[in-house]
Amino acid sequence: MKAINTGIPHLIIEPTRSWVALNLRDLWQYRELLYFLTWRDVRVRYKQTALGAGWAVFQPLLTMLIFTIFFGRLAKIPSDNIPYPLFAYAGLMPWTFFSNALTTSSNSLVVSSGLITKVYFPRLIMPAAAVLAGLVDFACAFVLFVGLMAWYRTPLTVNLLMLPALVVMIAALALAVGTWLAALNVRFRDVRYVVPFLVLCWMFATPIIYPANLVPERFRLLYALNPLAGIIEGFRVALLSGINGAHFDWGALGLSAVVTSAALVYAAYDFRRMERGFADVI
Repeated sequence: MKAINTGIPHLIIEPTRSWVALNLRDLWQYRELLYFLTWRDVRVRYKQTALGAGWAVFQPLLTMLIFTIFFGRLAKIPSDNIPYPLFAYAGLMPWTFFSNALTTSSNSLVVSSGLITKVYFPRLIMPAAAVLAGLVDFACAFVLFVGLMAWYRTPLTVNLLMLPALVVMIAALALAVGTWLAALNVRFRDVRYVVPFLVLCWMFATPIIYPANLVPERFRLLYALNPLAGIIEGFRVALLSGINGAHFDWGALGLSAVVTSAALVYAAYDFRRMERGFADVI
């Protein structure tokens, strides 16, 4: 039978027969949807809240005050000759972004299950939008940090130029882990119970309340396999090296970049592999 050409543009979606491709071109074609979902996540997060976006500042600020009292004043944990409030907030600011982005991105597919079963679009957009929305919170928290730096009269150095690269690295790591967990969460709903415990353990394995030089020398290489260790320490050097003259640990930063890149590639391919069955089991 001869097919009739109606002249109506159409799109045929069919599974690949081999290892799935990332189809990054699709992500670019749906970039407007990425912007829309990011803006939706930002608006929904603070809808009908008294403080609104102020929660992006209040959360790390309150945590910093608690850490300063218990770990800085009572436990006397060293802070590399940096005032402990500055030391703690410089670590909490990127950590809060990472933990929130990881939590929201890991739940992004399940929360929007109705959209997934009705319309086609690259599913990678959903965890990516959750991470990008978290950058708005990070920007709000950074404004307060600028105020703290002014209060303590912190001099700026050329190391500040590394800040954009560090933000990209921690966002990429949040996207990698969040994307992988989001795909697992579709099949195994236990993931949403595991994530808070994972985040808590990861926080204590990262130099947030203590400097990385407290880790014994024989464990330094193993400790550096945690990509957040190099990134968080990098944030402190970029922002606060004017106080103590610290330098970047390029070895730790390089290892963090390698681990983050590998995790991002693996998560993207694994996500695309599991994506075939999302609509059937979500």
